[in-house]
Amino acid sequence: MFRAMTGIASALTFPSAISIISKSVEGGKRRNIGFATLGLAMPLGFSFGLVLGGVLLSGPGWRVGYYIMGAVSFLMFAIGICSLPTDVNSSNQAGERIWTRLATEIDWIGAGVASVCLALLSYVLAVLSGDINNIKDVANIALLAFSVLLMPVFVMWMHHREKAGKPALIPNTLWNNKSFTSVCIMVLLSNAVVNCMELFSSLFFQEVQHLSALQASIRILPSLVVGVILNFMTGALINKVPAIYTVLISSSLCAGAPVLMAVIEVEWPYWYSAFFAQLLAPLSIDILFTVGILVVSDVFPQKTQALGGAVFNTVSQLGTSFGLTIMSVISQSVTEGTRGNDKTSQQALMDGYRAGFWTLFAWMLTACVVGAFGLRKLGKVGEKRD
Repeated sequence: MFRAMTGIASALTFPSAISIISKSVEGGKRRNIGFATLGLAMPLGFSFGLVLGGVLLSGPGWRVGYYIMGAVSFLMFAIGICSLPTDVNSSNQAGERIWTRLATEIDWIGAGVASVCLALLSYVLAVLSGDINNIKDVANIALLAFSVLLMPVFVMWMHHREKAGKPALIPNTLWNNKSFTSVCIMVLLSNAVVNCMELFSSLFFQEVQHLSALQASIRILPSLVVGVILNFMTGALINKVPAIYTVLISSSLCAGAPVLMAVIEVEWPYWYSAFFAQLLAPLSIDILFTVGILVVSDVFPQKTQALGGAVFNTVSQLGTSFGLTIMSVISQSVTEGTRGNDKTSQQALMDGYRAGFWTLFAWMLTACVVGAFGLRKLGKVGEKRD
């Protein structure tokens, strides 16, 4: 229930934020910085949460973190009531129109099919991340097959809704824009890489180098600092350079982060390799997220921007979920296949982590290839329009 509520909150917040910024902030540098700040929110939140978690685990305990986040959420709720704009009046007639629109303008069947598909697939992947042998369970096989079967069903239902002239949850025509499709694929892979880098780097520091949770958190701080600086620089300068150059250069540099962690030796000091890996890890996602939001703002009309933002956010979240699960399955499988009976030994764990880091490198290279072909005609984004 906790995970469901946090997912609903994220799904409601992000598309609304894109729409609010698009309507409230003039195009150009100011809007770019606004989108950059929005793009910073999720990776910064993940990084800060990981660091804060290490601090809390070394002190008052993990429960305190939930009390803190609960208090912050209530504070944000109060601030939102006072500061966020509203464009619906409170009359009964307006309320009736809202209910009518909810009944007629939302593809509830498509939403149901997509939700069931993703929920079942996420469940099976989570089960596999716990133990790869769970794939032999008949129930898991059936759930995996059913979730995969729902994918073409969803595509066909979207085609039917569009052909009938009815609202579709994610219209198939949305993917006709190559720039949008490319940034969605890239953000899926990049978000998977950056979150896996942070989590598994922390595991490397704790499980392999036997450092405390606090010490591991401190070693991830450079990634957080670079992310903050880079986002604001991107917002201020993104309209000066063609997007493909910034995206490909940052993605190529980011690909070096998992390589540095894959070749690291356990006895090496932090400054030999791990430090530079943390500096490179956030380069791709922090630039790509801003570029992706600006692509949504530039290539779609205002009435479609919230939908494009919702799809972009969903793909990004899937990158985190699927990336962490697949990384866990790969590293665990390699660890289980190592020689020796002790699968918790330093060497066995390190073999699994190395395989995972090489996988992240492959994902980042794939993102570079997608960007090179899909964004070659994009040009500059975030330029002020008259």
